[in-house]
Amino acid sequence: MRYADPSANRDLLGNRTLLFIFICAFALVTLLQQILYGRNYIKRYFEFYEGPLEYNSTRCQELRNEILEVKVLSMVKQSELFDRWRSLQMCKWAMNISEANQFKSTLSRCCNAPSFLFTTQKNTPLGTKLKYEVDSSGIYHINQEIFRMFPKDMPYYRSQFKKCAVVGNGGILKNSRCGREINSADFVFRCNLPPISEKYTVDVGVKTDVVTVNPSIITERFHKLEKWRRPFYRVLQVYENASVLLPAFYNTRNTDVSIRVKYVLDDFQSQQAVYYFHPQYLVNVSRYWLSLGVRAKRISTGLILATAALELCEEVHLFGFWAFPMNPSGLYITHHYYDNVKPRPGFHAMPSEIFNFLHLHSRGVLRVHTGTCSCC
Repeated sequence: MRYADPSANRDLLGNRTLLFIFICAFALVTLLQQILYGRNYIKRYFEFYEGPLEYNSTRCQELRNEILEVKVLSMVKQSELFDRWRSLQMCKWAMNISEANQFKSTLSRCCNAPSFLFTTQKNTPLGTKLKYEVDSSGIYHINQEIFRMFPKDMPYYRSQFKKCAVVGNGGILKNSRCGREINSADFVFRCNLPPISEKYTVDVGVKTDVVTVNPSIITERFHKLEKWRRPFYRVLQVYENASVLLPAFYNTRNTDVSIRVKYVLDDFQSQQAVYYFHPQYLVNVSRYWLSLGVRAKRISTGLILATAALELCEEVHLFGFWAFPMNPSGLYITHHYYDNVKPRPGFHAMPSEIFNFLHLHSRGVLRVHTGTCSCC
């Protein structure tokens, strides 16, 4: 006859008890975190469902001040910043005309995109010895051939467009359903040949008026256009008649491949214009943001475009700009909306850039979209 070991039942009962205690403890800690995650969390939770609050309401002024009182990013934990930003989403956004005009006036004095965003025949005459942005010792002599590539003058003027969308490539765009709102803008900037195929259009839209191209993309994906000319041309056709913008005079390595883009489009009789960033404009923009705490080897293309848009547009909306591994709700997201390839560490200062954008949003200078859109 076999006898059951009573200690086995006790062990099993003990293990179940420990598991139950562990689950209860975990649930309790999670609940406490939710309650303590931000000040007045429960109150804010119910406020959210009362509907969006008016921009000038006392509560919204308090929430904006909670963002603005953080002078440097290191002052608060990332989770606390997320909480403050998430709470602010219960408020309607409106442009603060006086704040926006003051900021744009500063940009006009330091940078002047309507005159110097691109190299033109007016701001870069024939025979100019053009200094590169980072290769300070390098000089490019503007000869007749290159001079003919430049537009006579800037194609855009100050506050030409009523509403502009600057579309970054951040994973925050995935499942945002912001495509229709982006397409509804009067002018749309995009960065570095992002995919806008049918797979992504619900989130990112298709409308494009200016698209930048990093010469490193041309070098790596299209072999410097020495042979892969037609594939490159076909990629650009996705953006239809959008102008193509390149940093040809960022450093000496960028120049030849950037000029080659113009030749390729001319050879295929494309109607797309090709423009080159003016290196002095890039220097001035970098200096300006450095004065606001953005310390990086190079500021991002998105920041450059957003800066230009603030001078060229009455109202600026940013999409796909987020520099953290989690969204404001604490859920992990991919680095880009189309892949999870990380940038070179230490090259950009993306968290600092986004932090400045959140401040500008809170001041009513521009609007940062980080949630789901409900346009149109």
